[in-house]
Amino acid sequence: MTAPARTRTSADLIRAEEPVLAHNYHPLPVVVARAQGTWVEDVEGRRYLDMLAGYSALNFGHRHPALVEAAHQQLDRLTLTSRAFHHDRLAEFAQRLAALTGLDMVLPMNTGAEAVESGIKVARKWAYEVKGVPADRATIVVAAENFHGRTTTIVSFSTDETARAGFGPFTPGFRIVPYNDLAALEAAVDETTAAVLIEPIQGEAGVVIPDDGYLAGVRELTRRRGCLFIADEIQSGLGRTGRTLAVEHEGVVPDMLLLGKALGGGIVPVSAVVARRDVLGVLGPGSHGSTFGGNPLAAAVGTAVVALLETGEFQARAATLGGVLRDGLDGLVGRGVVGFRARGLWAGVDVDPAVGTGREIGERLLAEGVLVKDTHGSTIRLAPPLTITEEELGTALRALGKVLGG
Repeated sequence: MTAPARTRTSADLIRAEEPVLAHNYHPLPVVVARAQGTWVEDVEGRRYLDMLAGYSALNFGHRHPALVEAAHQQLDRLTLTSRAFHHDRLAEFAQRLAALTGLDMVLPMNTGAEAVESGIKVARKWAYEVKGVPADRATIVVAAENFHGRTTTIVSFSTDETARAGFGPFTPGFRIVPYNDLAALEAAVDETTAAVLIEPIQGEAGVVIPDDGYLAGVRELTRRRGCLFIADEIQSGLGRTGRTLAVEHEGVVPDMLLLGKALGGGIVPVSAVVARRDVLGVLGPGSHGSTFGGNPLAAAVGTAVVALLETGEFQARAATLGGVLRDGLDGLVGRGVVGFRARGLWAGVDVDPAVGTGREIGERLLAEGVLVKDTHGSTIRLAPPLTITEEELGTALRALGKVLGG
């Protein structure tokens, strides 16, 4: 009789990755096998409360029933045609996403980085064809400490040397100014400027929230100086901050939005450039494309995501529970937390370095059954699914207090 196969443990699986996976990540020592809602389970059956939500890709939790059902139904019908042909799911997705954002046209892509790259291309073409910038002289102004992805062009305007080192030569055409500094932005914009590209909240930098009036100031400046305002809402958008879009906190409508992560519902990669008609209208057949962008499965899931957001339920949950999160973090200031920044269900928490690095805090929370991700130094990010309950949020905050020793 053949002996039953031995169940592989987390340690086995982690060791198996070592020789065959590129070491471009340094994950916590947990091997997730199953998930539902706000909880994940490892291969040994231990459960963890997910306070990262796939960097906001899981805004609606793991395997949200409406999104899984949409995917299942589409899997039984049609998954890919390429854009060489029309398909029956794309028009509704584009129409509803445009209506949700208050803009006109949609360019569907796959990943967030693809949306950023596409937005850059569109802005440059707009600058040449509409604004009249001389050929190959268009510039784009960006903010220091940004995170827009890790493609070669995008790391060309990163200030994170870990992302840049060893990947040059870099793409020209970008000017970097301090974030949250309107005077520096004004000085950097000139007749060659195609666009200002910023995150309304800088997520990877530690959930850095600009001063009130900054986004409105960017909108006024770009309108006055005749360039585009591109808002990268790949992490901050789609309910995370208590509004559909983070720019809505200042009543701002940019010329172009970059969306991704949560748009795919944690099921498939879906991203989009959403813009005014006169901006995206510069694209013609052959000028840009994607084999998988806007595929039927992505469009079906994306439409289901938009349907969830159209109710306003998730935005309201993020706003209400965001108050609970802030109150809980307030109670930890001076007890291992030296400061924090929060908007909706999103927070960057600065831990006293004497208590531990962000990585060490993440490892301690893992032992308590809570998953988080560190960022620079002793800062951790909290970004749970918007489906989290007040009780679950309390569980995470108590665990944080425990590992901080406060």
